[in-house]
Order: sequence, then structure tokens, then C-alpha cells
Amino acid sequence: MDKLLKNLKDIISYTFTSVTTILIFLILLFLFSFDFWVSLIISLGIGSFLFYKNEQKQTVRKGQRLGKVSSEKEAFYKSKGLSKEETKFFRETMQTAKINILQLEKNMHASTKLTAIEKRNNTIHLAKELFKAIVSEPNRLHEVDKFLYVHLPSLRDLTSKYIEVDQHEVKQKSTFDVLNKSAQTIDEMCNQIAQDYVSFKSDEVEDMELEVELAKKMMTRDNGDSNEIQQEEL
Repeated sequence: MDKLLKNLKDIISYTFTSVTTILIFLILLFLFSFDFWVSLIISLGIGSFLFYKNEQKQTVRKGQRLGKVSSEKEAFYKSKGLSKEETKFFRETMQTAKINILQLEKNMHASTKLTAIEKRNNTIHLAKELFKAIVSEPNRLHEVDKFLYVHLPSLRDLTSKYIEVDQHEVKQKSTFDVLNKSAQTIDEMCNQIAQDYVSFKSDEVEDMELEVELAKKMMTRDNGDSNEIQQEEL
């Protein structure tokens, strides 16, 4: 209840201090001759939308912000042969990967169909394990180019689009066809994430297909938040 009241107070404050919403209110009131209260309600509605959009942007910026590297981590990177420029690039790359994985996890839990695909492929667990493995071996960053720059962001984008279409209140046959095709593609891409994991973890993979299936079935033995990556130091 306290949070709700605070949000309401913030929305009202934002609405009456935002140049955009003030202009909208004045245009509705004087140019279109709307009733005062109608103009106010519409302005508050638009103010609410803009407020939450701004909050989302601030959250993203906060999540992307990297703190100063600790002396211990700096020494670790140096021991792996990374220069200061390479360390900066590595940290920024892995921060982006972390954000992508966390968004992908959220997407996978937003749909029953996606949840089933994720469980079948063990995608989030493997993505997080691969993330942590890369962080422990930063000198091997070049080996996971496709995972970091193609497979992971593409899967994040496709699942986001799937959720957007799936939430349409009215669906036609063509909509269901698109969802089915998208689900098949997502399943294939999840399989690719498993392949990325196996390729990085195995020096010589004799039977990629078998190793991938074993990775998918790998039981999560971690307890609590040990598989989480939010607090992973970069």
C-alpha cells in the first residue's frame, strides 16, 4: 500500500513538472476545449505512461553501469594476460551478456510454451554456467563470439517478440502459425546455446550430439542462488 501511494505521488509529481504533460494539458483544455477534469485525467494517464517508460530506462542504465574493477579482479585479469584496454572491453562485453541472460530468463518464464522449451533444453542454467566459465577464463573470449554476439542476443530478441505476439487479445490463424514457427526456431536456438556450452567446456568433442543431449539433461545441483549471475564480479 505504501509503495502504491509512493508511485501515485511520483506520477502526479512527474505529470505536473514534465513540460510534455503540461503542454498536453493546456492543448486539451484551451485548444480542444476539453473539460478541466477530463484534460487532467488524460494528462495523468499520459504522465503515468511516460513516468514508467522513464523508470524502465533508468533501470536499464543502472543495470548496464559497471563499477570500478577491484584490485583483486584487476590482478586476476593481468595474470590472464589482459591489458587495461582488453580488460575494459571484456567487462563491458560480459555486462551486456549478463543483461541479455537475465532478460532471456524473464522472457522464458513469461509463457507456458517458452517455459516448456527452456526446461527441455536447460537453456538458462547452461547460459549462466557458460557465463561463469567465460568470466573465469577471460583470455578465451574469442572462442564464444557466436554465443555472445549472435545466439544469445538473437534468442533474447526472438523470445521478446514471441511474448509480444502471444499477448495479443485477438489471434487469427496466421498469428498461431507465426507463434508455432517462432517456437520451433526458439527451440533450435536453445539447442545452439547448449552446443556453445559444450564447445567451450570440452577441449575435444568427439560426439557433439551426445554431449549436447547430456548437457541439456544436466541436473542443477546448485542450492539457493548459486546459479545466479547478478552478483558475479567483472
